Amino acid sequence: MSSAEEYLRPEVIRNIARLDLRARFIVEGFLSGLHTSPFHGFSVEFSEHRRYNPGDDPRDIDWQVFARTDRFYVRRYQAETNITGYLLMDLSRSMAYTHRQELTKLDYSICLASAISYLMIHQQDPVGLVTFDEEIRQSVPARSRRSQLGNILAVLQKCRPQGGSGIAQCLQQAAAMIRHRSLMMVMSDCLADPDEIIESLRILRYAGHDVIVFHVLDEAEVSFPFSGSVDLLEPESGSRQVVDAAGIRSSYLEALQELRDRFRQECFAIGADYVALDTSMPFDKALTEYLFQRQARF
Repeated sequence: MSSAEEYLRPEVIRNIARLDLRARFIVEGFLSGLHTSPFHGFSVEFSEHRRYNPGDDPRDIDWQVFARTDRFYVRRYQAETNITGYLLMDLSRSMAYTHRQELTKLDYSICLASAISYLMIHQQDPVGLVTFDEEIRQSVPARSRRSQLGNILAVLQKCRPQGGSGIAQCLQQAAAMIRHRSLMMVMSDCLADPDEIIESLRILRYAGHDVIVFHVLDEAEVSFPFSGSVDLLEPESGSRQVVDAAGIRSSYLEALQELRDRFRQECFAIGADYVALDTSMPFDKALTEYLFQRQARF
């Protein structure tokens, strides 16, 4: 495993105490690994450029970039380059779950949100933050200045899982609050009525926003590694149920796959992106999805 890949592993990131350093390590590890990805040649340095296309004015070609890359890039104007992003962070109690006492779902989401914020600010893209459980708790308007990263990290550092899940209502509120067309990046375990969540995603799209759903589950919720009698606790209602792990494993995994497939299909139908994640996964998959969305805008 390369040193770049090491930066992207959750079990490595959890040992870094400061959130700003976590964000920096994730992004630097990610950018270091891009030479093997479809984004060959992309780095923060190229945020002000795009590939030359037939019909572009040859006078806009950046010959210094050509000398370094042997590829034609043209300079973008400010209106072309900026994408406004909002991170929509679920703080409901279910986000506190962790099976191996590694990163909780909320910890994982905070690391991802910090890394995306770091990447966007260094690309001079405005980024904002909305946190919610049963209601919207905090809102940080999108800005692109350097101090914005500190503003967002200060809020994320204090995030604690609390309350029930009001994801559908809160996403609808966000659609009404944020008027400027933005890239809305939802980070949630989506443990609520899927019909209501899907309808709220539709409302975000109808409001003109681009949408990425980062569906973050614990690795145990995805693999169901339990055996024997298992005492299951529903964190938001407090209800408990003792089940035989072997007896329900197959039906549980099938139901989970059906849920993920439904979210994926419904998001595709409305023109949103869906990214299934779990807390054991390196952060590069999520960051790559963000870059695909950003590239698609230009």
